[in-house]
Amino acid sequence: MTSWFRRQHETTPPAPEPEPDDSPAVLTRTLGELVAFINAHAGRIPPESVVAARLVTDAVHDVIDTAENGMLDIHAGLSAKAIVTDYLPTTLRAYLALDPATLDVPAAGGRTPNESLLDQLGALLAGAEDVRAAARARDVNALVNQGSFLHTKFTGSDLDL
Repeated sequence: MTSWFRRQHETTPPAPEPEPDDSPAVLTRTLGELVAFINAHAGRIPPESVVAARLVTDAVHDVIDTAENGMLDIHAGLSAKAIVTDYLPTTLRAYLALDPATLDVPAAGGRTPNESLLDQLGALLAGAEDVRAAARARDVNALVNQGSFLHTKFTGSDLDL
């Protein structure tokens, strides 16, 4: 029988460290959740925008696949994480929050929300494709520049539809 005193000194193994949220495994899991979100809302998003959004997720998947030995280039990882956790879902959620009756009505800038969504997704797709090309080529300068572009383009008021 073990006394209460000995039980105090028994150690339990420490809990495993959680994976960083920009690790390939976590990004892949988050990307899968985003694809499921896109698919679940495909009936409320114009078909060409669904295709554009899925092309973005495919490009990000390709970026994640450039990981070597379970590690993704830091700049590629940051860009992929930003696209998957912020830029793409924020763009889609902003669109889905709009009144359906206004989706084909031109806004002050003359563009409809449907057109603005497709423009946003086109810009995001071009950025994701550039990140993919730079990650495959291991071009750090291009990754840094593209990450800066995406951050500038998809933060703040640029998401206004």
